[in-house]
Amino acid sequence: MKRLPLVSLLLLVAGCAAAAPRASAPAVELHGHRFSTEFATDDASRERGLMMRTDLAADHSMLFVFPDSEPRWFWMKNTLIPLDILYFDDGRKLVSMQLDVPPCKADPCPSYPSDAPARYVLELPAGTARRIGVQAGDELTVEGDIGTVH
Repeated sequence: MKRLPLVSLLLLVAGCAAAAPRASAPAVELHGHRFSTEFATDDASRERGLMMRTDLAADHSMLFVFPDSEPRWFWMKNTLIPLDILYFDDGRKLVSMQLDVPPCKADPCPSYPSDAPARYVLELPAGTARRIGVQAGDELTVEGDIGTVH
């Protein structure tokens, strides 16, 4: 009986690995536009948010996920880039927006509240919501495993 050469065996294993389904990177879709995203699902990651970052790619976002729906407010302490802050209810419908929020340059920093209870908050580079035509009631689609929220 002939043995398969090692190279053939490696190619066979590599082909099987390539055919296996891969988990997609976390992303959100809003108003027909897709953004890669980072999830902030616990107190520490929600508190840190996008602090100390000097840029945010045009196709990137951060999704804050809370365990409940209630009025929310965000501030920009140690956030170095301007943002659009979008608030979504339990059904992931857009209920409030704070657009073109500037970095905080004085202490205390102002806060930017939601106009209604929210469970999800999406941060995008400033100007994105206007550019893509986001409107109240738009639905946020989330791709990827949010995991445990606490």
